[in-house]
Amino acid sequence: MITRLNHVSVFVLDQDSAYDFYVNKLGFAVHTDAAMGPGMRWLTVCPPEQPELEISLMAITEGMMFKAGSAAQMRALVSAGTFGFGVFECNDLLATYEELKAKGVEFTKEPTREFYGFEALFKDDSGNWFSLGEKKG
Repeated sequence: MITRLNHVSVFVLDQDSAYDFYVNKLGFAVHTDAAMGPGMRWLTVCPPEQPELEISLMAITEGMMFKAGSAAQMRALVSAGTFGFGVFECNDLLATYEELKAKGVEFTKEPTREFYGFEALFKDDSGNWFSLGEKKG
């Protein structure tokens, strides 16, 4: 029986830029940053209060996972904001929204009360979008 998820991948256009975004703007911790052979890198980050969940920042490059044509297609899809990868939580949405905006995070939806909760939407530096919600008390 499956008991938990410990890794999830987010496809990124550039791992160095993604490192800067996730670590310096979102405040995530680097879990692993290791060379995996010529031109390959295993880079995972974690939300500070959830170190058991590693988010693998996967470069979209030709090779084992993508052929030349599919790599180009995937880069175009990510750049276009096609993928919404998840929902992050915070304790105070308004304060976190202001903090992240001040760091240059692009929000596509300001904090809004919806029937399901209080949320804002933002994009990472590659074009992936996420929901940011306030943790229910």
